Amino acid sequence: MNRQAQAAVMFLVGAALLHAGGTDLYLRYVKAGLRPLVLAAGVVLIVSALATAWYEWRRGRTGSPSRTEDAHTDTHTHAHPEPRISWLLVLPLLALILVAPPALGSYSAMRTGTALQHPYGYMKLPKSDPIPLNLVDYAGRAVYDHGRSFDGRSVRITGFVALDSKGTPYLVRMALNCCAADAQPVKVALTGTIPPVLQPDSWLQVTGTYTARETHDPVNNGPIPFLKVTEAKPIPTPSDPYDETWNN
Repeated sequence: MNRQAQAAVMFLVGAALLHAGGTDLYLRYVKAGLRPLVLAAGVVLIVSALATAWYEWRRGRTGSPSRTEDAHTDTHTHAHPEPRISWLLVLPLLALILVAPPALGSYSAMRTGTALQHPYGYMKLPKSDPIPLNLVDYAGRAVYDHGRSFDGRSVRITGFVALDSKGTPYLVRMALNCCAADAQPVKVALTGTIPPVLQPDSWLQVTGTYTARETHDPVNNGPIPFLKVTEAKPIPTPSDPYDETWNN
């Protein structure tokens, strides 16, 4: 590609970053706190692209001494042109702008072992019943505190549905450290009053109670607690589909 084409591609990348950072789209790729950096990167790329295009336009008008070398380069390039198929590299960029891919879901979750970690401590639970908890917090208390902090009360968690090869239903959240590239699943197996039809990747808000039942992930043998479901209802996909509690 010549410099004008490079500037055009750089401009498109910057525009894609600004579009993602200006909406909730960026939350499919990085954690919420990185929005300023996404926007800043977009601005830098667009300014760089405009500066490159302006420099090339100005050099063409002023007849820079280097144009003799450029003419020789252009002649050589004309004699041996780059394959036009290389422009297909731009298609993923256009796809990102026009059709944004979804966040990681059940396909990735069931092929990756649960990443549940032993908590450093436990926050005091609210007095409301059911207790609103994020899925990672429930899983950590269920496995490592053996549900003692629940004191028999019901809890409410949300996540997307995943099914293993045997049809066992799980509620999952992808835990995020920095970006989608390092996202890892935390899984909670469901028992009790489970909806008769479950669609993978659909989101549920589940109310239930702690049960001592536990299983192990076949991928990495990590612990997976169960939740005894008393109520489950579908909910829209949240604007931020990842769990960032590991960063708090």
